[in-house]
Amino acid sequence: MNRIVLMGRLVRDPEIRYSNAAEPTAICRYTLAVNRQFKREGEQDADFINCTCFGRAAEFAEKWFKKGQLVAVEGRLNIREYTDTKSNERKWYTEVVLDNQYFAESKASFEGRQQSGGYDNSGGGQPAPARQAPQQQQSGPDSFFEVDANMDDDDLPF
Repeated sequence: MNRIVLMGRLVRDPEIRYSNAAEPTAICRYTLAVNRQFKREGEQDADFINCTCFGRAAEFAEKWFKKGQLVAVEGRLNIREYTDTKSNERKWYTEVVLDNQYFAESKASFEGRQQSGGYDNSGGGQPAPARQAPQQQQSGPDSFFEVDANMDDDDLPF
């Protein structure tokens, strides 16, 4: 089984491009900073995971996700191999190809943190407990909200 579930903060705004096919497909890429649960002295606090999504999900991410925002994603690990044309070396690119993406904090929480200029380090960057299904809606300011690519702007909770 190849299944990845991550929660972290966007390192920068998502970038979108379109394929050159007869019917262009949106391709969105972004990087998540996922806090490590344990840290050894001298190691970085987070892992930086490349994420890719396609189609309407890509357009949604590009429109609504912003740098610093806490999001949760589900997908599969994908490792591509290529040959660098400059050095003629074989290289690998690791990414998570997304099936689902979720807001993991409220708009008010995100905007409040942006205005204060800092991040809430009260565990918000830690993965959700495994027993919680991402589709469940919870009450509270930092509850999950499933992202539906078919949503109109009027359907969004913010």
